[in-house]
Amino acid sequence: MDITIDDVINERLVVLDLQAASRDDAIDQMAARLEADGRLTDRRAYVAEVRKREEEGGGTGMEMGVAIPHGKSAGVARASVVFARSAAGVDFGDSEPSRLVFMIAAPQGTEDLHVTLLAKLARRLVHEEFRERLTQAPTPADALDIIRSEVTL
Repeated sequence: MDITIDDVINERLVVLDLQAASRDDAIDQMAARLEADGRLTDRRAYVAEVRKREEEGGGTGMEMGVAIPHGKSAGVARASVVFARSAAGVDFGDSEPSRLVFMIAAPQGTEDLHVTLLAKLARRLVHEEFRERLTQAPTPADALDIIRSEVTL
C-alpha cells in the first residue's frame, strides 16, 4: 500500500501557536498531539528516541528557522507528521530559533519511511515561498492544504 500525505498528517496534527519554552517542551507537546490522535502506543518510548537523536546529532534545526525532529520507535502505531508553528521560535540547535517544526514519527520496522518523509519535507522547506505560506496560514486547515499541495510521498 502506498502512503500519501493524508495518511501521515491531518488537521489535529497541525499546531499554529506552539508555546514551547524549550526543545524538549516542543517535542513533548507535539508527541501529545500524536498520542491524542491514536498514533502512539508508547509516548515515552517515542519521546525518548526523538530526544536521543537530538542529543546525539547536535539538534535537527536547519537554517531558515526550520527544524525536523524525528524518531523511529516501537511506540509508534503509524507513520505520522506533526507540524507546529512557533512565533517565538524554539532552539533546535541551529543558529536561529526554529519557527516551523515538522516532527516525524515512524514505526519500528519501516526501514526507509522516516528517511523518505524527511527528504521530501527538507526539499520543500528550502523554498522561501513554501515557508512563507506556512508562516501566514490562518488556520490548521489552510496549513494542511499548503502541505498537501507541496509535499507528495
